[in-house]
Amino acid sequence: MPTAPPSITALPSAPDPNNRSTFNALAYPWSAALPTFGTEVSAVATNVKANADEAQADAVATAADRIQTGLDVVATAADRVQTDSDRTSATNSAAAAAASAAVAASAAAFFDTNPVVKGSVDATKQVRFEVDGLTTATTRVLTVPDAVLTLVGVDTAQTLTNKTLTGPTLTTPALGTPASGNLTSCTADGTNAVGFLGIPQNSKSAAYTLVLADAGKHILHPSADTTARIFTIPANASVAFPIGTAVTFVNQASGGVITIAITTDTMRLAGAGTTGSRTLAANGVATAIKLTATEWIVSGTGLT
Repeated sequence: MPTAPPSITALPSAPDPNNRSTFNALAYPWSAALPTFGTEVSAVATNVKANADEAQADAVATAADRIQTGLDVVATAADRVQTDSDRTSATNSAAAAAASAAVAASAAAFFDTNPVVKGSVDATKQVRFEVDGLTTATTRVLTVPDAVLTLVGVDTAQTLTNKTLTGPTLTTPALGTPASGNLTSCTADGTNAVGFLGIPQNSKSAAYTLVLADAGKHILHPSADTTARIFTIPANASVAFPIGTAVTFVNQASGGVITIAITTDTMRLAGAGTTGSRTLAANGVATAIKLTATEWIVSGTGLT
């Protein structure tokens, strides 16, 4: 706290240089008092400075207190704003939760007349579901695969790549010729395999055992090969040709005699009914047809 300044002793009457009669008498006391006077004035100055410094410090402290008080007020206001924000967020969250619960509890989240997705660039591009064609009181589940894909449309022309169709029913299909690969396991009526319009040729100039791909073809023994050859129909246990399979054997002019051999299955000669392997002379033609899993019948010209 500020302190009262020390007292200053009054100086004696100062000597008057113009009055010589009193000058000497006054000069000594006056000069003798000067040191004390100076000390007391210095003490007063020190006291005044100390009080000023203290006043200044108090003023700074007061200003700092006021600034701190202002900051506290601002912080309190910010806390109140944050509290209000938290309350608003909590209210919004509660409202959102209530809305979600209401949607989840509803039997119909939205009508199928409402779009469910719109474009991020062009909001006029929208998608909606149509469910009025469903059976009454029926819920259908659309499962999204874990992949990026393009939907296949029923009423749109699209090119499908790497798709496997299991048991499809093709109505007036225009299959054409595949650019690569083969059409396999196709039937004309659900049972009988789709065959050839002609009788494709498989020319052999050496002993040969039929394979499944020979079904519906003709095995040619060309004229250039004058050596006798054996063409074998394998057992059903080895190559299971479908019942109804037909294979034709042709022995061209000048060709050596060929034997149409059968292994453990049965091959009957048409008309005679005898069984076993058969020989086909040059210019001869014979067709073998599979009747059961293990029985064939063969007939032709030049066949013995």
